[in-house]
Amino acid sequence: MAEQYVTELYKKLKSRDSKTSGLLDILDVLIQVQKNLSTVKNPEALVNRCVQYIRSVAIKDKLYFPPAEENIIINLEVIGQKAGWNGSYMADFSDKSQFYKLSESIPHH
Repeated sequence: MAEQYVTELYKKLKSRDSKTSGLLDILDVLIQVQKNLSTVKNPEALVNRCVQYIRSVAIKDKLYFPPAEENIIINLEVIGQKAGWNGSYMADFSDKSQFYKLSESIPHH
């Protein structure tokens, strides 16, 4: 279910006419989450970190999510809540690199 939400959110955000650097960063992270969701040991924690990252960037860049996008993010939050406290312990929510492996290059916008 999380994969469907991530894909749906990615498509909605990608279709926006105006893309700020924050929105492009969110799109990058959604691609990474989508790519790794089926292979990570704790997918709920990954989803939780993704949602926290989206919220953090949205506040910083003053991004607005229309109701359809906001509902998808809320659904992802519900999935991420299953991670418990370990999903966000000591995490830097604004750091995009947490979604990349050391061998992967991180796109910068």
